[in-house]
Amino acid sequence: MKRIISSAVLVYFLLVVSSLMAAEIAVEPGNQTGVYKSGEEASWNISIKNSENGANGQVSYTVSDGGSTKVAEGKVDVKDGKAVVKATKKEPGTLLLSVNYGKDKGLGGAVFDWTGIKPSAEEPADFDKFWQDKIAGLEAVPMNVQLEKLDEPGDVDYWKITMDNVNGSKIYGQLAKSKNKEGKLPAILQVQWAGVYPLKREWVTGFAKQGWLAMNIIAHDIPIDKDEAFYKEQNDGALKDYSHQGNDDRDKSYFLRMYLSCYRAVEYLSQRPDWDGRTLFVTGGSQGGLQAVMVAGLNHKVTAIAASVPAGCDHTGDLVGRASGWPKWIRSVDGKDKDKVIAASKYYDVVNFARRVKCPALVGIGLIDNTCPPAGTIAMFNQIPGTEKRLVICPLAEHQNKNNSHTPYYQVYGKWTDALSRGKPLDMGK
Repeated sequence: MKRIISSAVLVYFLLVVSSLMAAEIAVEPGNQTGVYKSGEEASWNISIKNSENGANGQVSYTVSDGGSTKVAEGKVDVKDGKAVVKATKKEPGTLLLSVNYGKDKGLGGAVFDWTGIKPSAEEPADFDKFWQDKIAGLEAVPMNVQLEKLDEPGDVDYWKITMDNVNGSKIYGQLAKSKNKEGKLPAILQVQWAGVYPLKREWVTGFAKQGWLAMNIIAHDIPIDKDEAFYKEQNDGALKDYSHQGNDDRDKSYFLRMYLSCYRAVEYLSQRPDWDGRTLFVTGGSQGGLQAVMVAGLNHKVTAIAASVPAGCDHTGDLVGRASGWPKWIRSVDGKDKDKVIAASKYYDVVNFARRVKCPALVGIGLIDNTCPPAGTIAMFNQIPGTEKRLVICPLAEHQNKNNSHTPYYQVYGKWTDALSRGKPLDMGK
């Protein structure tokens, strides 16, 4: 019996050691930025650590145009834990490198002449009329603002807010401002990334302490502060795969209510007597980035936006051989009529709202982001008119901020937030 136990312990120990010895693969652009001219040779430096075979042998790789269409594959030798892969692209666009070393994987990205990356489809001729009609429908519904003040420690006043939306739905959110700031305040609206979850008070109280009139709305027609079981039930039930609900009909898309919620939140802030009338900043990441760009295109009372790895860009990218962004309607039509999904997607594509943005815009993208791939996001950014816009390319960034890979974006975001709160000029880079 003791031998059996000892053997089990040994096996467990070996499994633990093996897992700890998993190779660490780091992929970095040879020029550090990952930004190249069309036709220029891109390179990626691959580093392998903690390998069981001493970090020698070979790595296999594939290179995909736009993160979708394979354009190269092969193997390169690894010597002393180092290898190099090279590739190029003759036209504006992006490349995604996927590296395999045994069971371990790594990613690298590159972008070529990014200012020349274009959207994959034309916008509908009646795009403006469609949204004008939807806004008219919203405005026919009284706001019916309900504020519930709750206790909040410190020098911040805090409220839950509810407003009416179309089709009998509600907008739920939270609002905060400093008790120590008299007079009129700059406003900030934070919109949320994908998922079904509660809102945290600090998402508005933190901004309030910095002098903002801060508002934050949940993306769904659900309360903001229920217990975990409530949100799990919603996620497994009515809100399961919400991003694809109604996506074959422009009048029934789940995003219709969400987009109009953002519009109404901006209207509400702009009508408050304590708004300073100058700064109305909308910020968010992923699905929140989608909403930030969208609402700036719909409502020109927005005076600045910041969108980190924005979703919903270039829905039709898959039709031209490059990966489209979340929610990837075209890639997975769920048994629906694909032509109807394509047609509906164009009314919700952030690319088409970007053309109508009339305020300073900050956008961050990750070159190895598979959720919101860089080609479509950059195509969206290129549609924003004027020069008061800044794109921050994070060469090592996936969709999440793994290993602080989004730091280049957040450094600029911090400067913008501070400048906007004090009415100072924005850092537009070089």
